Amino acid sequence: MNRRRPPQAMPKQLVRRVVSWSLLSLAWPVVCLADNYDFYSNWPTHITASDGTDVGLAVLYQYDVNQFSNDGGRFEDAATNRRKYLGLYVRKPGLYDAIAQYDFQANQWADAFVRFRSSGVIGQDLGNFRFGYSKTPVGFEGVTSTSATTFIESALPTQAVWEGRRAGIDWAFVRPHFILNIGDYFWRKDLDGNNPGRTWAGRAAWVPINRPGQVVHLGVSASREKLDWADHGNVPPAARLRARPEDGLSPIRLVDSGNLPYSKSVNRQGFEALWIDGPWSVQGEYLQAQVQHYHGKPDYNVQGFYVFTTWTLTGEARYYSDGNVGDRRYNGRDLQTIRPAHAWGAVELALRYSELDLNDGAITGGKEHDWTVGANWYLGEHLKFQTNYVWAFSDRGRLQVNPHIFEMRAQVYF
Repeated sequence: MNRRRPPQAMPKQLVRRVVSWSLLSLAWPVVCLADNYDFYSNWPTHITASDGTDVGLAVLYQYDVNQFSNDGGRFEDAATNRRKYLGLYVRKPGLYDAIAQYDFQANQWADAFVRFRSSGVIGQDLGNFRFGYSKTPVGFEGVTSTSATTFIESALPTQAVWEGRRAGIDWAFVRPHFILNIGDYFWRKDLDGNNPGRTWAGRAAWVPINRPGQVVHLGVSASREKLDWADHGNVPPAARLRARPEDGLSPIRLVDSGNLPYSKSVNRQGFEALWIDGPWSVQGEYLQAQVQHYHGKPDYNVQGFYVFTTWTLTGEARYYSDGNVGDRRYNGRDLQTIRPAHAWGAVELALRYSELDLNDGAITGGKEHDWTVGANWYLGEHLKFQTNYVWAFSDRGRLQVNPHIFEMRAQVYF
């Protein structure tokens, strides 16, 4: 969800420069110490101490190509960087992990938090406690690692309903067949000084089958975001729900609620499911949101869903850990490295259908449904190549726009 941005409270360029130069200065000794480099797996990007403490760079770079057709000239082809994450992490398995990461493409913070494992701190497993800036839990695709997504862009309802990252504290109680997350994102703005407000959120999942290569996951999630008045009460809060046609480089949204002034709160709910059986998987989610207003204005209700299936030609299964689809490099809460079955990687095919309805009452936000086919090549542990083709169908106030979108992405991550 996007809202009007208030003036920035601190010089962001200065912060970015300090973080950038600090991390780059740390990168040099990390690279120089590597003596067992392997192109497919062990890149010289981290140091592991004798007690298991691991310190290294957290990098995600994505370069995208978007080409449009059947769009009546409304979209422009584009090829540019999609994300440029640079950060530093430190973790000790079974005890804690911490990360600070900044996206130099969007000029905003990514993850920045420290997380403690109670089992390692006090000797009893009462869950994991995270403090800082992290993803909110309503939106199965949204909370998936940005480097591990099956499709190049999130589905329509995820874009419109998922709140994004917020700052606060959350607790995760993880068991092999049950997961519970509760978060209080009490920081009145995010780390970039935007989105004033407070959010309470929760997520629960039952996992009756949880074995390597075989998973059944059923979950529910909900949150309540209380919007604050900006600029000392002079600017009324305004919610806005919208989605791109599953491309990432065009500013055009075919469905858009527009600014909704005097928005009091946004309630979100999600129902999610995942099935993995060897190289096959099916994932789906239903999402809805209600925007409540001041002055007795009627609520604004939206909803949408997606479902997709994947098949890995090379036989690998999608990785699942701690209630989510994991990065193909790691498995388990302590991020134990997974070696690929083939040195040259895994090849995956995927098909997704998504639908979003932003029409409600007097607000004509539009309806859209998309079909997307995709192919992914996971080359070792750090390289990923993706291609998608999207057929989008939108109808907003009698205006129908049905673009076809060809997308490619090259990704480096470690």
